[in-house]
Amino acid sequence: MKQIVQFLLVGLVLLGIVVIYDGFFILEEGTQAVITQFGAPVGVPQTAAGLHLKVPFIQHVNLFDKRIQIWDGDANQIPTGDKTYVYLDVTARWRITDALKYMQAVKTEAQAQSMLDDIIDGTVRDLVNKNDLIEIIRSSDWTADTMTVLDKDLGLAPKNGRDVITNYIIETAARATPQYGIELIDVMFKRVNYIESVRIKVYDRMISERKRIAAEKRSTGEGQKAEILGTVDRELNVIISKAKRDAIGIRGKADAEASRIFGNAYNQDPEFYSFTKTLESYQDIIGDKTSLVLSSNSDIFQYLKSIDGKR
Repeated sequence: MKQIVQFLLVGLVLLGIVVIYDGFFILEEGTQAVITQFGAPVGVPQTAAGLHLKVPFIQHVNLFDKRIQIWDGDANQIPTGDKTYVYLDVTARWRITDALKYMQAVKTEAQAQSMLDDIIDGTVRDLVNKNDLIEIIRSSDWTADTMTVLDKDLGLAPKNGRDVITNYIIETAARATPQYGIELIDVMFKRVNYIESVRIKVYDRMISERKRIAAEKRSTGEGQKAEILGTVDRELNVIISKAKRDAIGIRGKADAEASRIFGNAYNQDPEFYSFTKTLESYQDIIGDKTSLVLSSNSDIFQYLKSIDGKR
């Protein structure tokens, strides 16, 4: 009898341990739980971290992540509003806000990712189809002042921009996710790339633009060069003209001063002045190999004839 009682006590203790172990569960930080009884949810989702109670053996704990999760879509080839095909690689962040709705509508993370594929990819495709290529690749703070010359020539006017389109995508897609217990936090373009045929055209257009800008810069430089050379030539001519004018003036003053000095010298002794000028003419006329045939009455011999010193 004693052994039976002991076995009963041991059994009760083990049962109590099992009941206590299965009747409590610990909810870790970053997780939330929905308790189900025979597959049907019981009560509201448990979101607070810590120790929680449940009915042992009958109720089951379904755990779900409460943290922000990442959705990565496949890169898709999508036509823009101006019929240009681009590759878009999009990512998004989401989290479970209503674990009960999530369990009833989605159940698993794989199904959630598939559901987000349909919602986000469809929304992205719709909005990209409605906007031109320039709106997909440019930033929303891009204005007419920051447009390149090529953009202006092509008539590309700023309207929305990638940031505004992203906000439209978030607003549109976020309206479809609450019914699944999911909150869509944001959507971002990871990469926007041209398809090969468009990429070649873009590169050709970029090369043509750079060549045109280079030609414009060279033309401007040649014009400035011609202007500078013209200014230099004009200033040089002015300087030379002024120098010639000053030289003529100085030469005129010097000639006048020489004439004045000669006049003063002549007035002081006209006879001596005439004599020295005659001697100078001798020196100029008669050289080392000069032969002259002159009349004896020539004026050049007037001082040679007068050797008596009277003249």
